[in-house]
Order: sequence, then structure tokens, then C-alpha cells
Amino acid sequence: MTSPESRRLFLTVAGTSAALAACHTKPRPPSEPTAPPKEDDEDVGAVEDLMREHGVIRRVLVVYREVASRLRLAPTSVPADSLHRAATLMQTFAEDYHERALEETHLFPAVKKAGGAAASLVEPLLAQHQRGREITRYVAGISQKGTIGSANVEPLARALEGFARMYEMHAAQEDTVVFQAWKEAMSKKQRAEMGELFEDIEHKTFGKDGFKDGFDDACDKIAAIERELGLTLEGLLAPVPPAAP
Repeated sequence: MTSPESRRLFLTVAGTSAALAACHTKPRPPSEPTAPPKEDDEDVGAVEDLMREHGVIRRVLVVYREVASRLRLAPTSVPADSLHRAATLMQTFAEDYHERALEETHLFPAVKKAGGAAASLVEPLLAQHQRGREITRYVAGISQKGTIGSANVEPLARALEGFARMYEMHAAQEDTVVFQAWKEAMSKKQRAEMGELFEDIEHKTFGKDGFKDGFDDACDKIAAIERELGLTLEGLLAPVPPAAP
């Protein structure tokens, strides 16, 4: 018969040999291909949504500058309906949704509470929101008549250029300072919660398919206006600069 000591020695050696073999044996490939690990999603959420919405607004600004230029060159060539729809898009998507429902309700109060350099920008940004709404009402009112009278050409052109100049700086400051400060003031969990909240607000604002009906619909609308004005990337290629002296 085998002694207890011999049996214990045998089990110890056998266990060690099995462990060593396992360390040097390649694992079997899985029967189904394993999905690559997901990257950290913390940068995809409320901040990215806000910046994509700025992309739509910037496209409206391009339309505004183009219309201002055409008004001075050939006022009758400007389709008033296209300008009116651009102003309506600014009102519904930018002002009512992006500014009031998101920034002014959730973002600006948090940035002011956190303090720092970004907090000092909130009041000027709010003032620009208000001035922008005044200009939007003016543009929508002038353009809804179907034609733009000669007396309105220069005042309208100045209003469009002034709005574009103001909002270009406005969006740039938000993208590079305010949004980043807001993001840094929150934990990863809080950022995820805000992303979900923003999606819910968009869902309730634009319908059952929130993101598609909101952002994508806004993209479709501004793209249609760009086509009517003949605005393309190729057409906006800057001219060759003159030779240096």
C-alpha cells in the first residue's frame, strides 16, 4: 500500500506539473470572434453633442455672410424664403433648444457655480444670446414677406454680418473654454448622466427619434438652404493669394 506521505508527495508534484503546463499552453481561440474592447466613452456625450450643434449653427452663419454679400451686389438674387428658413432654424434649433433648454438651464449655472475663468464668460454669453434673438426676430420678419425691399438691404446686411461675427466668437469661446470647464467640473458618472439627460431633452423636444429628428433634421434643413444658394466646399475655395512683394 502507498503511505500517506508518498501520496501527498505525488499530489504535490502532479499539481505543480499541471500548473506549469497551463502557463505554457496557448489558450484555445474562442468559437466566436471577440469584439475589440470599447474605448473610454467619457469624451462622447453632452459636450460632443453641444459642439456638433455648433456645427449646424456655423453653417447658418456661412449662409448669413453669403446673403449679406449678395444683398449688396444684387439684392434681387437673394431668395428671401431661404433666408427665412435659415432664421427659423436658428430660432427653433439654436435658440429654443441649444441655448435655452441646454446651455442656459443646465450648463451655465454649473459653470458659474464652479467659478474660475469660464464663469466670467457666462454673463457676456447670455447677453449675446439675447441680442441674437433680437436679430433673429428681425431677420425672420424682414424675410417672411417673400421679397426684400431696397430700404431694408443695407440694414439687413449689417444685421447678418453682425450676428455672424458675434456668434463665431461666441461658439469658439464656448467650445474651447466654457464646455471644457463644465466637463472638468464633473465626474465621469456625472458626465454620463448629463449625456443621458441631454438625449432625453432632445427626444422630448423633437419627437420619438430624438437625435435623428433634432440634429439630423437640422443638418438636412441647412443642407437644403446651402443647395438653394449654390454653397459648396468647392465653391468656397479661397482665391490664390497675390505674390509677395
